[in-house]
Amino acid sequence: MRPTSLTTDVATLTADRQQQAISLIRGFAMDAPLRANSGHQGTAMALAPLAHVLYSRVMKHDPADPEWADRDRFVLSNGHASILQYSMLYLCGYGLELDDIRAFRSFESATPGHPEALHTAGIEVTTGPLGQGFANAVGMAIAERVLRERFGRDAVDHHTYAIVGDGCLMEGVSHEAASLAGHLALGRLIAVFDDNRITIDGPTSLAISDDVAARFESYGWDVQYLGEIADDADALEDALVAAKSVEDRPSLLILRSHIGHPSPDHTDNHEAHGLAFDADDVSRTKAVMEIPDEPFWAPDELVTAYRDVVGATGASRREAWLERSSDVRDTPEWQAAWAGGGVSGWDADLPTFEHGTALATRQAIQQALDATVDHLPGLVAGSADLTGNTGTKLAGQDVQSADEPGGRRIHYGVREHAMGAAMVGMARHGGVLPVGGTFFVFLDYMRPPVRLAAMSGAKVCFVFTHDSVGVGEDGPTHQPVEQLATLRAVPDLQVIRPADANETVAAWRATVEHDGPTALVLTRQKVDVVTDGSAVERGAGIVREPDQTPAVVLVATGSEVAVCVEAADRLAASGTPTRVVSLPSWDRLARQDPAYRRELFPAGVPVLSVEAGVTFGWERFAHDSIGIDRFGASAPGDEVLRRLGIDVDHVVERADALVTRTRHETS
Repeated sequence: MRPTSLTTDVATLTADRQQQAISLIRGFAMDAPLRANSGHQGTAMALAPLAHVLYSRVMKHDPADPEWADRDRFVLSNGHASILQYSMLYLCGYGLELDDIRAFRSFESATPGHPEALHTAGIEVTTGPLGQGFANAVGMAIAERVLRERFGRDAVDHHTYAIVGDGCLMEGVSHEAASLAGHLALGRLIAVFDDNRITIDGPTSLAISDDVAARFESYGWDVQYLGEIADDADALEDALVAAKSVEDRPSLLILRSHIGHPSPDHTDNHEAHGLAFDADDVSRTKAVMEIPDEPFWAPDELVTAYRDVVGATGASRREAWLERSSDVRDTPEWQAAWAGGGVSGWDADLPTFEHGTALATRQAIQQALDATVDHLPGLVAGSADLTGNTGTKLAGQDVQSADEPGGRRIHYGVREHAMGAAMVGMARHGGVLPVGGTFFVFLDYMRPPVRLAAMSGAKVCFVFTHDSVGVGEDGPTHQPVEQLATLRAVPDLQVIRPADANETVAAWRATVEHDGPTALVLTRQKVDVVTDGSAVERGAGIVREPDQTPAVVLVATGSEVAVCVEAADRLAASGTPTRVVSLPSWDRLARQDPAYRRELFPAGVPVLSVEAGVTFGWERFAHDSIGIDRFGASAPGDEVLRRLGIDVDHVVERADALVTRTRHETS
């Protein structure tokens, strides 16, 4: 049954006013980039009717409450067309006003060049790098299904809509994400492919001859070719409503549009992908649309009527939801899930480990997850075909599938890029705390979503294991000597490389309590427990203190902390009192008072860092560094570590030399 349409239900939004709204969107799409002398005009112009239909006729949303849990999600994957979404947020009353539209792409405006989550109300995910938004939408659809199964349809019952372009579908992440979505049969996911056949360089035929429909059909999607209906609001609505009725697979609607339409100068011109319209072009196009030739034309009566209609409908739907979902929303499980955390006492069962216990930190994270899964209602975990290897298997939990829609374990397959982006989508959806694991070297296959997670504050846990040349025989292709330094360079990303099992447990607690994304960097090989885990709280801490004033400080992360503890014993026995500092998280230490850092590293005492990776960056803490400023080698892990200088003998030798040099320099 076709749902009530705003066009027939609300007399104030007449057909003429709807056409005016579409013309307003197209006017903004020309005016805002022209004023900024930067931006993309043609795509937003062509898709104005689609955006209008989505926001005013199809999607369930309430501008008065952009964070309403059961709203439909909308993702503009081709984020360069951001003015399209900003125009809709303005028209619907999400808080954007004309001054914000005029400030398009200006410093600290609410309308940046690409949509940014946490920056502008109504933006679900940060998009721009093509294909990421599409994969985010897959994650959102997974989150909706998991939550619907857990809490019931009275509380969770919505769709995810995405607009994607040719560029999104050319990027490799789209192949991974579409394949995953089809395999999982995500029936609440509806993607509209803007088939304008234009790229920056020219027609898409320059570079691609894929049969998109056949490709998506092979993935298991329901594919509908809509043809030339980009300007037909009623036909667009019919197509979207029909797609909503498809529950057993995701839907791809292929819409043939014409970039720059209805310009008499630039329709179907590849230059319309960017800043093609000058003032004269804009004037001629506005004449075709029969609207005033003035910048940012937005008649008050139109905007008021549009906001009234969308606002009233959204408020009515949200209020009905509030009533029917009240019992569920009052439960501790619901509240914990949407807070991204746990019920009271969620960490009470976390394990502790005796000193001397030998355990790989990838095994310790498995124990931490299993100890808390029943108390973290939003926890969903999986891996890119490395579940047992990365410690991300949730004991006793079902595998996510169409047959098990509430499954909290996800097999992503060998799809690191899609895994990362889907997890960002899950986190931005809300209600889900996603954990995903792979080998650390494969960070290279998922760096874009890691960066976007940090940029958008997505609460995601990236588990990276096999973190050093200790991987061994697999050789340098699998030994990520440079990856840790690159992760530390990402703003707003919490990075923790725990020394042992106790620090790993503490790292999991810090992950759950953190507001943004976390990368846990864990060992393949067993390491001795040498800490109580407390260093994680402040980012660094003393794990071995000599009886006398230290002559040298050894600072390390991960498995190298145990090496330094043994080296400290040797140094002390030979008359060199040595402090050992575990520094699992540079960013957590950076948030501490500078006085704390001075406590750890006293003035005048030389510091030697030890880490089985590149030494880049350690100069901020250390006077000398032991590291691996080359690619690794294929041999047993212990041998590779020893031959590349990550062993007790080498640490003792270098510490003695540093102490001697410091004494000479100060004498």
